[in-house]
Amino acid sequence: MSGAHDSGSLVFPEKQGQDQFENIYGQYRERICKYFLYKVNEAAAEELTQQVFIKVFQNIHSFHYESSLFTWIYKIAQNTLKNEYRGWSRTLDNSSLDLSTCESQVVSLDFTEHVEIRLDISAALHKLNALDHQIVLLRYFVGCTILEIAEIVQKRESAVKNRLYRALSKLKLELKEWGDLTVMSIQNLISIVSKDRPNEDQNVENKVHQDVLNELKRNVDQLLTKYKHKPTKKVIIEIYPDLTAFHAAVGEPSAPNWFMGTSEDNVLKIVSPLNPGPEHTYESILKSTVHLFTMWLISDINNAAPKWLRQGIGGYEAKQMSPDFIKSSIDRLLLQGRIPTFTELNNDTWDFEIMGGFQFSYKIVEYLIFVHGIEKLNQLIRDSEDFDGIYKCSEEELHEAWSKYILN
Repeated sequence: MSGAHDSGSLVFPEKQGQDQFENIYGQYRERICKYFLYKVNEAAAEELTQQVFIKVFQNIHSFHYESSLFTWIYKIAQNTLKNEYRGWSRTLDNSSLDLSTCESQVVSLDFTEHVEIRLDISAALHKLNALDHQIVLLRYFVGCTILEIAEIVQKRESAVKNRLYRALSKLKLELKEWGDLTVMSIQNLISIVSKDRPNEDQNVENKVHQDVLNELKRNVDQLLTKYKHKPTKKVIIEIYPDLTAFHAAVGEPSAPNWFMGTSEDNVLKIVSPLNPGPEHTYESILKSTVHLFTMWLISDINNAAPKWLRQGIGGYEAKQMSPDFIKSSIDRLLLQGRIPTFTELNNDTWDFEIMGGFQFSYKIVEYLIFVHGIEKLNQLIRDSEDFDGIYKCSEEELHEAWSKYILN
């Protein structure tokens, strides 16, 4: 049974007990939670969803089939949210109101089998009037049927269908400027963390999206071949408007300016090349997408691969750092004999940058490929502790050989 449809065979709690209520919960929970996610942050959405289904359980006896079951539950959700807003306004506690996600949506774009990019289309959605905007969100974000939407907005089904058709036609017209990007499906629309985008010219913004796509197109397939791996899932790239929005989104509001990209599971998050901050350029942000994708790829091969190996391969393949930059930035450390061990290069704090972690990790990978070849590196990726089996030496001996390499 699809979550987007009610069924006449549905049995309510007062008739058959807890098992049937759990069926209702399982059928409608995700859709109600999605509704809340457009209004509040994730934690508050989960809490409000629980409140709604407690009320459903307590009041199911008052449901008399005047509407579909989902419409009845949806109205409970609306009233629950209104009550919460009133409570937050009285206490001046707005921490649960995630206004950055309320009205911002992104569309998924596909350009290879393995990578998806999500771009903010909130500007296009906001060109719809309020009713059409609501209809689109209910249909494609929450998953309501036409009948359910008609009941919610109090319009005839035929009127909802016509408005939806016109709204989608307008969206298609707004999005046609995106060049050869393929819009996958409006069902793939999702919330993005920040909506506070600079008022850039649309053509400039489109160029950014295309440049990010082109940078990845040039590299993804050859990386998959080189490292002999087919990804287990699609990678998603989210673009944030500036460093402030990016740092807030990843929970690091006090992060240094050089921190402009990261990954969470299969989602790569980067700052927009248009606002790279003082430590980066438009071009370096583009290259960072290759760096992050490569790091993700190594983790997808072996989730236990050490940080120095993931960072080193990512930097090596992205070519963000020139040989001259690498040399000049670690010369002082080399003169002081401060060559980090492999273990020290697993440092997961901001000290990684201070200790030259990006540069030293790069040089390790450069050495391994130049001296021992890509085949052995592929073996190391898959079994990152088997130095004896792969390189016929211990980790300490390999580190000593690498140290001599970078000192020469």
